[in-house]
Amino acid sequence: MQQDPPPTPHRPRALRWLGGAVAVLLCLAVFGLYSVPEFMVMLADQMWACF
Repeated sequence: MQQDPPPTPHRPRALRWLGGAVAVLLCLAVFGLYSVPEFMVMLADQMWACF
């Protein structure tokens, strides 16, 4: 006699949608920072300071 596999838990659709929306907003914020020249200079200075 075969046993049924245990049910896999799934997240509610709203929670998945919220996670996707947060990821998109985070990506937009990061891409927005790359358009600021002062941020790019600061980032380059910090990277250069590592060496």
